[in-house]
Amino acid sequence: MIDCHVHVWDPADGFPWIRPGTPLHRPYAEAELDASGAELDLTGAILVEASRGDAGETYALRELRRRRPDLIAGYVGNLHVHGDAGPGAFRALLDESGDTRPNGMRLGGPDWASTPEPARALVPVLAETGLALELNLYRGALRTAAEVGERHPELALVVDHLGNPPHLATGDPGEWYADLERAARVRNVHVKISGLLTQQHGVPDIQLADLVRHVVDALGPERCLLGSDWPICLTRGTRADSLAASRTGLAHLTPAQNRHLSRTTAERVYRLRG
Repeated sequence: MIDCHVHVWDPADGFPWIRPGTPLHRPYAEAELDASGAELDLTGAILVEASRGDAGETYALRELRRRRPDLIAGYVGNLHVHGDAGPGAFRALLDESGDTRPNGMRLGGPDWASTPEPARALVPVLAETGLALELNLYRGALRTAAEVGERHPELALVVDHLGNPPHLATGDPGEWYADLERAARVRNVHVKISGLLTQQHGVPDIQLADLVRHVVDALGPERCLLGSDWPICLTRGTRADSLAASRTGLAHLTPAQNRHLSRTTAERVYRLRG
């Protein structure tokens, strides 16, 4: 299995969103990531940027991928921090990186309009060069993915954390369900089943299973990926616990469909190299 959502960080390098005094305000490095995957039958992980806030994070992720291909199958950089340099400089960075270039770039924020316009201007470069666009928007992620996917049919889009649906015990998921149906009609939109252990904490297993099953049945397993969101998941459980939450509700799938979810979708979407 490829774990499609992990992070590493050291708060000393930035990461202003990690509040001092919280459990996550300490370094999480490759050795601990490696140890967390023991006995999980993993073949690798997708290392996702963690909003350090500068272009140096892209180079740090690239170096870890280059040095530990046994641990890191691919990496996703932060598109925000490359926007101001413009499309030409971003293309040059990708060309210079060669086989060690990112497998995707991520945009995040409250919604699409809140993301920096210069960063959005780099989306055509992703489409031209075969890099995935990953979205972590707190509102309208699935709807936005559908809209961007229709404008750029050659672009692979990945929506993090099921599109951040509201907590099932306290919010109305009606709009999220409608957005999911919209996204399901756009074939280059993919959904990452991740973040459930923290975002849906306390939701009964049967409801969690229904949520995951609905996503997979709407898009098909060939358009879904699985991720642990390690180390963020550690505030609620282990990496194994988080992956188990991502896999809940999938007992009805065939072995071939499970292979898509566990590995082959990630290999295709992120164009993974050996």
